[in-house]
Amino acid sequence: MPSRCEICCEILIAVLIPPLGVCLRHGCCTVEFLICLVLTLLGYLPGIIYALYAIVFIDRDEYFDEYRRPLYYAPA
Repeated sequence: MPSRCEICCEILIAVLIPPLGVCLRHGCCTVEFLICLVLTLLGYLPGIIYALYAIVFIDRDEYFDEYRRPLYYAPA
């Protein structure tokens, strides 16, 4: 479970650069990242909305495996 500080930093990054926030949360070659990238290219505001949704509401532990590992993953 990510800490509040991690979530706040990811939200701040998602508002500034939406695909980067999703990439840090879910990984670079995931469906969430690609959807966010396309939405950001189509319009900045839809990209921000989806990035916030992907960071706050989509549980990464449900889909977590070693192939979809986020960039900053550190084993416990």
